[in-house]
Amino acid sequence: MNITELARKLKVETDELRGKLPELGFDIGQKAIKVDDQLATKIIRAWRNFEDREKQKQEYLKISQKEEKDEEDSKEKKQVEIPSVLTVKDFSEILKLPVTEVISELMKNGIMASMNQRIDFDTAAIVAEDLGFDSEEVNLEKEVELDKAKKVAEKIAGQEETEYRAPVVVVMGHVDHGKTKLLDAIRKTDIVSGEAGGITQHIGAYQVSKKGKKLTFIDTPGHEAFTAMRSRGAKVADIAILVVAATEGVKPQTIEGLKIAKEAGVPIIVAVNKIDLPEANEDKVKQELANHNLLPEEWGGKVPFVPISAKFEKNIDKLLDQLALTTEIMEDKLQANPQGDFYGSIIESHVDKGAGPIATVLVRNGTLQKGDCLVVDGIFYGKVKVLRDYKGREIEKAGPSQPAEIMGLKIAPKVGDILEVVANPKEAKRTKSYKIKKEESFIKKECEENEEDNQEQNLNLILRTDVLGSQEAIVESLKKIETKDVKIKFVDKSLGSVGESDVLNAEATGSIIYGFNVHLSSNVEDLAKEKDVEIKLYSIIYELIDDAKERIRKLRKAEIVRKDMGKVQVLASFKKGDDLQVIGGKVLKGSVEPGAKVAVLRGDEFITSGQVETLQVGKQEVKDCVKDQECGIKFKGQPLIEKDDVLDVYQEKKVYQ
Repeated sequence: MNITELARKLKVETDELRGKLPELGFDIGQKAIKVDDQLATKIIRAWRNFEDREKQKQEYLKISQKEEKDEEDSKEKKQVEIPSVLTVKDFSEILKLPVTEVISELMKNGIMASMNQRIDFDTAAIVAEDLGFDSEEVNLEKEVELDKAKKVAEKIAGQEETEYRAPVVVVMGHVDHGKTKLLDAIRKTDIVSGEAGGITQHIGAYQVSKKGKKLTFIDTPGHEAFTAMRSRGAKVADIAILVVAATEGVKPQTIEGLKIAKEAGVPIIVAVNKIDLPEANEDKVKQELANHNLLPEEWGGKVPFVPISAKFEKNIDKLLDQLALTTEIMEDKLQANPQGDFYGSIIESHVDKGAGPIATVLVRNGTLQKGDCLVVDGIFYGKVKVLRDYKGREIEKAGPSQPAEIMGLKIAPKVGDILEVVANPKEAKRTKSYKIKKEESFIKKECEENEEDNQEQNLNLILRTDVLGSQEAIVESLKKIETKDVKIKFVDKSLGSVGESDVLNAEATGSIIYGFNVHLSSNVEDLAKEKDVEIKLYSIIYELIDDAKERIRKLRKAEIVRKDMGKVQVLASFKKGDDLQVIGGKVLKGSVEPGAKVAVLRGDEFITSGQVETLQVGKQEVKDCVKDQECGIKFKGQPLIEKDDVLDVYQEKKVYQ
């Protein structure tokens, strides 16, 4: 074969081939023009092995350099908190760097921004990382909401001429532990049959009378997807009932409910349910809760435990008596002024097709009456045209601790919003049009951001729900399952059924449509099939969340992470094969195991890489070998190992960010 033809086969220059052949063990001379076919075959095989080694060497160096860089970065990076939106100037102040340096770094990332221009958290986080900072998003809006709620609580506490009001009781616990059946037993009404999967889907508020005194109950949904709604329920509550099944004991949502109740600073009563079942174990429940610093009264603690059977209405009176006793103890705190300033917390909110926005409010102070003009944060939301109690009867007014349904609103408030009354709607700082434009601009901004984002890195969703409370719970739960490399982007989210415009929007943005407790018309279904748009309808929230988790899993990219195990010095080479070599060595540090990957080093030079197939000490196969031990290693890979080489032993595994 002609040398030129051989070089062409190997895709290299002829001079480069001539210069490299002596290193590969072929000395054909600088003036040779041809080589025989047998020698050419050996040269081709040796060249391929050489290329493989070079490729492995580059990969090994790349991984080693990345590890060194990551180690340096982790040592140097400082933690900073960044709001969701901020100006470039504020960003530079957070990083404590000159604004010019920050602008320069933004320009390197293709963003032309002045010092007063606003940037979002994602942009700021990328730039912060490039500048050696680890960033965390802080929700300033949430902090403002908490501050606002605190001020309202102080105003209510400062009211004069107060009188006793009904206590607000929040019911918490794990899914299927019987919270709804307990309320059913208390209210003597069947609300379980209409609930999907036995899970309460929306927060409801109800009132009952006991010994001439009223008790207001807030029913919080049982699945972890409703953390947001449950938290808001606890914020307005005076007493918490923690329902725990005697057959199952403490579960994740039990601990979650306990934590929320403790943070809210309310007394806790434990209702140990399902005592009618043979496998019931009350002591197990007490022991498990004691491990979470919730000690029963009979064990020297302060928490009442009441064994009940909600199904057979056993000991329900005892539970109500315990509530009444707790109420008497804290009667001084259960005060409000019916004639004072009105404050109410939104418990539920949704848009009805015929009636428009409808909200359920829990009155915290003052009295709500028909005809009152309502505002949230100074924004006019509408006038009370119809007021109904929890049984659906029309009423003229609602006093402290009373839940009421409001009709006549122009805009649907959010769950947890604080409602106030103004004498004249003109006193409101902004009109409804401001709010609507603000919401429209937010949706438009999200859509624009989604169009710019890389589709492979985002799960684009259009969400339609029946009520606002469920929507907020779904959004919060979906945000929690985001990963570093796959983000959830809401192209649109609103109340009501899935429409044809949603299908067209989904087609344009590559989105999945999720519907929760909403209907799908045949026209929309046909259009979705025509446009190849996927619509998923659910009536149980955690099934929706599970579907989103699976989609995220399929989109995620795995990162290969290397874990160093040890180093072995080669003492002897015993046997060589086509793709294996048996060597003897001594473990210098760490350990070596069968299946571990190996990089062969000769001084500072990388030679080849492979894998430990088997490991022997003496004539016995072993599962590992540690520092200062001598061992025999069956190496799988190119047989290029020589005496005094060092084997860098490591493991690789896929890690999803």
